[in-house]
Formats: sequence, C-alpha cells, structure tokens
Amino acid sequence: MYQLKFIALFLMVITVTGCASTGSNPSDPWEGWNRKVYSFNIAIDKTVARPITVGYKAVTPDFLETGVSNVFSNLEDVPNFLNNLLQGKPTDSISDLARFVINSTLGIVGLWDPASSMGLQKHDEDFGQTLATWGVGDGPYMMLPLLGPSTLRDTIALPVDSETDLINQIDHIRTRNQVKIIELMDKRAAIMSLEEQLESANDEYLFVRDAWLQNRKYKIFDGELPLDDEFECEEEDEDDCDF
Repeated sequence: MYQLKFIALFLMVITVTGCASTGSNPSDPWEGWNRKVYSFNIAIDKTVARPITVGYKAVTPDFLETGVSNVFSNLEDVPNFLNNLLQGKPTDSISDLARFVINSTLGIVGLWDPASSMGLQKHDEDFGQTLATWGVGDGPYMMLPLLGPSTLRDTIALPVDSETDLINQIDHIRTRNQVKIIELMDKRAAIMSLEEQLESANDEYLFVRDAWLQNRKYKIFDGELPLDDEFECEEEDEDDCDF
C-alpha cells in the first residue's frame, strides 16, 4: 500500500513539472501547485485532524499523553540509530541505540525517558538527511497531500523511512492502523501551541515553507550552518530564523 502511495506521489511530481514557474523562491518552482495542496491539507486538518486531536487531548490525562509521546519518541530512536550510522556518526548512533535499550527496559517500553536523565541526547534523523549527507541535492520544495512539506529528495527517501518505522512492522493491520492514528494525534497535539503564530502570519503558506526549509537545513547540518547561511539568517527577520 505504501509503495502505491509513493508511486502516486512520484507521478504527481512528473505531472506538475510541466507546470513549473519561477516562484518567489527558487527552491519552490511549483508554488502554484503547492499552494493548492496546502489549502487542501489545511481543509482536511480543520475538518478532521484538529477536531479529533482536540477530543483526544480533552479525554486523555496529561501524564498519559506524555507517556504516549515518550513511547513514540522511543520508537524513533531505531531509525535515528540507523541513519546516524549511515551518515558516519558512530558516537551518535551508539547513543541512539543505548537510548532505545534503556528506555525500552528501565523506561517500560518508553513510557518514561530515563536515558535523557543519563545525558544521552535525543536526535532527529531520517533517510532524507542521510541522502543529503551523501551529497544528494534538495530538489524542488514540495507540499505533499496529507504529508505536508517536503523536497524531492526527502520524498524519494519516504519508502526507506517507512521500512525503518517500527510501527509499520506490526503484522496485524487493524492494530497497526490504530497505532498510526494515535501517533498522528500525538504529533498534531504537539504543534497546537503554534497555531496562533501561524494564523498571525501575513501569508501562512510562505511562513510554513520558509520556516520548514530553514529548519530542515538546520537539521541536515546538525545545527552547524555554513557561515553564508548564518549571515543570511542575521539579515532576515529574527522570527524566521527560529528553529
């Protein structure tokens, strides 16, 4: 099923290539199409995702909500481990593996996070960042239906990210889908505090695009941006440089 979704996305890329235009940002040549997809995503969010998430937060005690977030965060340490290994960062990779083992045992399947208290830093890596480390360029910025901001490189990396996602390894389809829904609600709940900032932007699409691209570059360089990027960030509005 995931492979079919990826093929559909790839066909979409080929289709819109013929409609490429010179947008305000050279990284976003498909801005017209991306804006339409963004509007679609926002409509789905307002009518489905947000109401469900509001209900989830209303009926879930804070301690349980935190525990659920910790469990999903713990599962993410496995792909973090693999991608740091592929990126040639053995120290970070060992740290990720140690986090997973400690939190899965002492933290009871990740409900608690004793690894952070032990000084083991949490990382956020994916195969798109690994490809960037290997020298693969970003490609055009893309707004994917339901999935949100991406680039052509990161879209191509999605199947690998899917295979390293432990939730996708659950054989029982109904259980896997239920866990995925809870994960999506957890991720949506995590960004509810940003809604006011987003709504106050003059152009929501541009705000999301520029913030995502800057944050993506920040992650790829592990926070150590090239000097030219740091200078550019100083010249822009400081709100756009928050990561």
